[in-house]
Amino acid sequence: TLFHFSFAVDDIDRARKFYGELLGCAEGRKLPGRADFNFFGHHIVAHVAPTEVVGGQGRKLGESGKTPLRHFGVVMTLDDFRRTAERLEAHGADFLNKPAVTQKGTIREQMLMTVSDTCGNAIEFKGLARVTDVYAVEKG
Repeated sequence: TLFHFSFAVDDIDRARKFYGELLGCAEGRKLPGRADFNFFGHHIVAHVAPTEVVGGQGRKLGESGKTPLRHFGVVMTLDDFRRTAERLEAHGADFLNKPAVTQKGTIREQMLMTVSDTCGNAIEFKGLARVTDVYAVEKG
């Protein structure tokens, strides 16, 4: 099963550079005003619609209060998370939240980081020892 997500960007060339070059997401169909990407095994489509980009508007989440409520991302293994974090850091990505351990000592302990995609969208990356633990609930 693949997840599909369609979102607005303010510049398709910057979107291609961020998702394609920086993150290494293969680009699929190229149509005017849009770009399809294989986002870690899921189908995302960036559409040029500058007035529809939400960016940092609205409520913020998390301990830092920097992650916009409207964000998307991916849950990945810890090894993939570390590789992605290194790649983002090496390319000078705009971190809203730098890589850090959250929910320490719980079944859902994870690495977490949030970046701006340079087009006004917040992307969150979660790294877990077992990706299915993202659904885990502490037994009490």
